[in-house]
Amino acid sequence: MGLDRSLCLFIAFLSYLVISVHGQATARPGPVSGTRIGFYATTCPTAETIVRNAVTAAFRSNPAIAPGILRMFFHDCFVLGCDASILISGANTERTAGPNGNLRGFEALDNAKTQLEATCPGVVSCADILALAARDTVVLTRGTSWQVPTGRRDGRVSVAANANNLPGPRDSVAVQQQKFSAVGLNTRDLVVLVGGHTIGTAGCGVFRNRLFNTTGQPADPTIDPTFLAQLQTQCPQNGDASVRVDLDTGSGTTFDTSYYNNLSRGRGVLQSDQVLWTDPATRPIVQQLMSPRSTFNAEFARSMVRMSNIGVLTGANGEIRRVCSAIN
Repeated sequence: MGLDRSLCLFIAFLSYLVISVHGQATARPGPVSGTRIGFYATTCPTAETIVRNAVTAAFRSNPAIAPGILRMFFHDCFVLGCDASILISGANTERTAGPNGNLRGFEALDNAKTQLEATCPGVVSCADILALAARDTVVLTRGTSWQVPTGRRDGRVSVAANANNLPGPRDSVAVQQQKFSAVGLNTRDLVVLVGGHTIGTAGCGVFRNRLFNTTGQPADPTIDPTFLAQLQTQCPQNGDASVRVDLDTGSGTTFDTSYYNNLSRGRGVLQSDQVLWTDPATRPIVQQLMSPRSTFNAEFARSMVRMSNIGVLTGANGEIRRVCSAIN
């Protein structure tokens, strides 16, 4: 019996190792503990200031980096966890994947890393720089601030194919729920975090399928007719697919609740956004977030902290990259 029990324990341990190793190459789902507020208080006390100043300088030159960095952080955390794997450049990396093709703000993060390496070499991870920068872009677009737990380390795996299952612009609510649930986030987190579309743009090619069908008539009846005409003018059927349109019409550069109000009026640009209003599972949440007493800012901060702890590497795991675009 003793030998059998030892054998069982050994097999169980081997299974754990296989699962752990496999997880490093595919996904590390679910929020985990390990980060904390003020992680760099003694080792690099100016870390957050350096990141904030670098992001602010870049924002003043090009405000489009704000939604770019926020989206970058979202896409990073949904693939292998929040480990800055999206910042690694090179052939077949996450950065080259289709959903990441139009991301902006890499230079601001590189600049912050250069300054941090000069001030506190080998201390601050690129994963933490990205988490802090995402918060700072919200503040720069008149959203709320929040304390960002830090202590993440950087991942060493970045493969384009791993980004193929990111939430997409044509996903139904059910598909979005499945993708969020896979990383430990619930339906409310989904509706709140997608509210980040209150800033930023989308290319016509991403949503033009909603505007025309094969006969040239409107394809999506959920679009407000007046708004449909506006979008058809901006994105004609055979026009330039790269032309950009605000995701939050009338308030595309300000972090506010007008995004949800637009959904209630049939003015969601992306199909995956508009279905948040038409689906009974998410419509009540949208209604709460668009109300005069909306708690959107506080809830966004809370959900961002939850997302920022998805699959993080801490302690002896991962590394502190010398440059954010390459593993050491």
